[in-house]
Amino acid sequence: MDYQKQIVSVLKASSWSQEELARRLGVSFATLNAWVNGRAKPRQKAGDAIRLLYFDVVGADDVDLNELVRQKQVATSLKTNTRAIVGDEAVLNKLTLHLTYHTNTIEGSTMTLADTEAVLFARKVLTNRTQVEQAEARNHQAALLWLLDEAGRKGFAIDEALVKGLHLRLMNGILSDAGQYRRHSVRIMGSRVAVANFQKVPTLMHILLRPADHGSEDLIAELASTHATFEKIHPFSDGNGRVGRLLMLAQALRAKRVPPIVLQEKKHAYYKYLELAQIKQEIAPLEYFITVSMLTTNKLLFED
Repeated sequence: MDYQKQIVSVLKASSWSQEELARRLGVSFATLNAWVNGRAKPRQKAGDAIRLLYFDVVGADDVDLNELVRQKQVATSLKTNTRAIVGDEAVLNKLTLHLTYHTNTIEGSTMTLADTEAVLFARKVLTNRTQVEQAEARNHQAALLWLLDEAGRKGFAIDEALVKGLHLRLMNGILSDAGQYRRHSVRIMGSRVAVANFQKVPTLMHILLRPADHGSEDLIAELASTHATFEKIHPFSDGNGRVGRLLMLAQALRAKRVPPIVLQEKKHAYYKYLELAQIKQEIAPLEYFITVSMLTTNKLLFED
């Protein structure tokens, strides 16, 4: 794929403007526009940056396994814990803001980062956003804080009670069946993945969350496998993505590691890697995505 197609694909997948993409590539708008319209060609360094951003946002079909091993070692060396996050107000607020904004935007919320901050911390009621979107933001904050409180307790377990508790808080006042497994068939819009029959959901969730199946020495492989399986089961009528991403946070904190935050602009790659894991059992690309997401979280929370 040539650089023009890569740029167009990145713009489409990320919903960035040309100005935003130019900023991320470290070039002027005029330069990027010239590349898009074929009036100029990027030099090798810029071309490499375009290629890397393409794979990051749009997604690749496979990964370099040696590079995956190296990056996983870096990501799993980044340690934190629930107490450290809760005890630092600035870090807690960053985690709450970015996780809430990105996870809800992935699911279709139109609220900006500034909107989310105003609703969560200034307790504002916005007239230019729907009440449901604002309720989703407040609910996600409540679910996250509850999860952190649970994760700080002795004997913390990632079990069905935790999963249902997260869903109850996320969908409080939004769904009539909040906190309950679905009792009907659903399908994931735009996905080729066939989700579980609703009658099998309780059994499949019991199997997924068996204590013996957790505590792997390869945390990132465990995160990827559990997340792909959870999303394929799709146990709730709505809110599965948000619950699943909070479960990854819970697993990471239980292992005293920095959790992954899935950025909304990487949604296309995220869904692509989920499908590869769910349909073809190719888990390495999702592992790499989660690895990079952990590095992103570390930068957002502890370096910025």
